[in-house]
Amino acid sequence: MKLVTFTHNKQTRVGAVIDDSVVDSQGCADIPASMIEFLGAGSTALQAMQGLIESGSARIALNEVKLNAPVPRPGKYLGISLNYAGHISETGRDQPAYPSFFTKQSTCVIGCGDAIHRPRVSDKLDYEGELAFVIGKRCRHVPVDKAHQVIAGFTIANDVSVRDWQMRSPTMMIGKSFDTCGPLGPWIVTSDELGDPHNLNIKTWIDDELRQNANTRQMIFNCYDMIAYLSQAMTLEPGDVITTGTPGGVGVKMQPRGYMKPGQTARIEIEGIGALANPVIEEPENQALY
Repeated sequence: MKLVTFTHNKQTRVGAVIDDSVVDSQGCADIPASMIEFLGAGSTALQAMQGLIESGSARIALNEVKLNAPVPRPGKYLGISLNYAGHISETGRDQPAYPSFFTKQSTCVIGCGDAIHRPRVSDKLDYEGELAFVIGKRCRHVPVDKAHQVIAGFTIANDVSVRDWQMRSPTMMIGKSFDTCGPLGPWIVTSDELGDPHNLNIKTWIDDELRQNANTRQMIFNCYDMIAYLSQAMTLEPGDVITTGTPGGVGVKMQPRGYMKPGQTARIEIEGIGALANPVIEEPENQALY
């Protein structure tokens, strides 16, 4: 099942993508309008969505809707750093003994097709193509061998980073959290459909130039390790988003630097999920709200 948050006729709700159409949940009492509520409803909502899919009705053409980020405002958005050997090598850092996480503020999240803003305060705007997973059950102290049971599904993330601001703080948070620096999408592929998340090809293009080309089997800490580690410290909740690190090939390590520029498009493809593409523009002047 490919779960989406979409807008049609100025109304936003949850649906599922089948071929070139969206299964519309409008009017179904067992399907909440928001993805976080949908995931929190568990099997009741999933079974209702499956029923709509099997009915063959309630379809809207995919090109008639706006796909939003599948989880537009996650309660927690956590990213892991230095989780691919290739990326560790290009940074000159040592392989970490433990998973190292940072927070992206949820206001950074945008959907597939939305514009990434190059901020007026920096031109060091970088991409990081990543597999992300979405928590489906409230959980704490999850053992590694049970961790797959709390994942609702998987999506694609571009952990856009403003590099100079990232380096101003050891937490990296502010440089990871600029508005529009959190593209997610285009949908959540449920775990039963995707299968093993640890053997997926992942590629990142800037326009027609392939910048990153790796496989998720190269992760040092896999998805289940991350859940087991994080859940020792905090309660994970439906709709929380966790990104799994980026392979080598980021712009900051290219010579000359390969930062994203207005007019370019960042496109990330992950096998079994699809593609997340976002154009880059200058930060609009109307963003000042003071």
